[in-house]
Amino acid sequence: MPIVVYDLAGEDDRRFSPFCWRTRMALAHKGLAADFTPWHFTEKDKIAFTGQGRVPVMVDDGKVIFDSWSIACYLEDRYADRPSLFNGDVGRALSRFVQHFVDSTAQPGLARLIIADVHRHLVPQDRDYFRKSREERFGARLEDIQAGRDQNLAGWRAMLEPVRLQLRERTFMAGEAPSYADYIVFGMFVWARGISPFVLLDRDDPLFQWRDRMMALHGGLASRMPGYSLAA
Repeated sequence: MPIVVYDLAGEDDRRFSPFCWRTRMALAHKGLAADFTPWHFTEKDKIAFTGQGRVPVMVDDGKVIFDSWSIACYLEDRYADRPSLFNGDVGRALSRFVQHFVDSTAQPGLARLIIADVHRHLVPQDRDYFRKSREERFGARLEDIQAGRDQNLAGWRAMLEPVRLQLRERTFMAGEAPSYADYIVFGMFVWARGISPFVLLDRDDPLFQWRDRMMALHGGLASRMPGYSLAA
């Protein structure tokens, strides 16, 4: 049986979840094919069998795994004979640190730059849910959260300085080849590309060149998806 992944989708079949992109890239890294089933915020019934309400959800030979980190660890252990996502326990622990940084700091900061753009690219049945849930979370209207992003961009770029310093020394986060740490950071960039025309990086930024390398990986997997230009 093929691997099945429930994957967040918007209008025009845009696949924009940063967490789902981590899983998509991890599967490609392992050379594993999967059927990516589009899922929308209001389709909780489709994944009720998991006992929770978020994607990605992966089903592999009857085994159900959810949460992008749990999926990555499962793929690494179950398919240990294929290219490694972590290159050992130390790499796994450091990737977990990168995830904590992205999930707690970088990705919430990015959300404030593009959250109203996300709303504009949802299927109609998801828009009320998204607006209500995110406005409750942030305590403001989507449009007000995103307002002033031109002024706030510099602060968000500054958050990424540790990643930038790493990429000044290496082609990818952990060396000359991509690893799961790269996919964690890349997930938020491909999320933004899918739903927002807002330009995040200058061309002379090491992150810009790294993002181009990531877009080209696995036969240009990310570049084939609907999205906006990455440069002004």
